[in-house]
Amino acid sequence: MGEHFGTHFDAPIHWVTGKDHKNNTVDTIPPAHFIAGACVIDASAEVAKNPDFVLTSEYIQNWEKEHGDLEKGAWVLFRTDWHKRPFDGSFLNVGEDGLNHTPGPNKEAVEYMISKDVLGFGVETINTDAGMSFTWEMQLPCHTLMHGAGKYGLQCLANLDQLPPKGATIVAAPLKIEEGSGSPLRVFAIV
Repeated sequence: MGEHFGTHFDAPIHWVTGKDHKNNTVDTIPPAHFIAGACVIDASAEVAKNPDFVLTSEYIQNWEKEHGDLEKGAWVLFRTDWHKRPFDGSFLNVGEDGLNHTPGPNKEAVEYMISKDVLGFGVETINTDAGMSFTWEMQLPCHTLMHGAGKYGLQCLANLDQLPPKGATIVAAPLKIEEGSGSPLRVFAIV
């Protein structure tokens, strides 16, 4: 099994922009980073209508007006209900254009989350970036900017619909793979 398969953790070294950070591999990340609060941003209704939904900083700020600020050191978890799709072609959702049509954040949303000093960004899809981000001026902004800021990623999460917008604690401890850029893991919440 590869490091980036199934539900998995991305360490900063997973992307070239994170290669020069201290403690950038799964075996060097402080264990205290594996337990953190969660801010769950629900865009499931929007994604049901448009699988290419883009999470914007404005959407996050509107969420904050209702639930309070993103918390420093917390995971931002993007609820889309994508985990309800079978793990087959509909999960990858590849279009005739050859691109994955999956939701994700734009550059400004990622920059906003980084400005709030979150721990990282987690999604129910195969990629922390929107599938269409390959066509954007800055391709893969979540990978590029989050890992460049020494932050983490979680992919293929499930059951975010069972979490409150705030108040849950997430345990996401990757395997201690020597110099690993990522790791499969089991993520669970304490509510």
